[in-house]
Amino acid sequence: MSGEDVDGASAGEFWDDFYGAGDRVWSGEPNAVLVRETADLAPGSALDLGCGEGADAIWLARQGWRVTAVDVSGVALERGAEQARRAGVADRIDWQRHDLAESFPGGVFDLVSTHFLHAPSPVELPREQILRDAAAAVSPGGVLLVVGHAGPPPWAADHGHGDHPPLPTSAQVLGSLGLPEEEWEPLVTGEYRRDATGPDGQRAVLEDAVVKLRRLPGRSPSR
Repeated sequence: MSGEDVDGASAGEFWDDFYGAGDRVWSGEPNAVLVRETADLAPGSALDLGCGEGADAIWLARQGWRVTAVDVSGVALERGAEQARRAGVADRIDWQRHDLAESFPGGVFDLVSTHFLHAPSPVELPREQILRDAAAAVSPGGVLLVVGHAGPPPWAADHGHGDHPPLPTSAQVLGSLGLPEEEWEPLVTGEYRRDATGPDGQRAVLEDAVVKLRRLPGRSPSR
């Protein structure tokens, strides 16, 4: 997101208001797909894009990963950093504020993960370009994990997310990345159902679009 968005607010202001509306927005638990899809990976360097309040970054750090956690909201990052201190993993996480439409963290990573990098209309989010930048940040032999909503959660309208642009399927996400087939190994491409809890404790079954790819060894990232 970038520039002037909802009611003239910048992306950072919009998401600071979103996170600042309460003491905590999300459950504090890591995303289930992240836990499942990284269980067989040796810990290394990880990039968590759109980290929010940091539950995924903290979980990865507890597993031994060195994490760069990125979000546009300073409120969310401060909250995540405090939780990391309480969890005893503050030294394993580098919290960085980026509007990903304008800047992207430097370096390459053994794991690049992004979960639910969506924005409500009319907020602008160049998601396809950000995901291509994410793929470019994967080191040879590393993994890209992209998880998105296959449909909006039932509580979206109550939390400022009522109008979403069309949500892509996993196949559409994979196609939009435009990655050379000879450089990448598809590991997971599909839609998966899971139990979820909303910001106000609502229970629902949601469907996620999951893409997991490995960059083949010897294939250097480029941007």
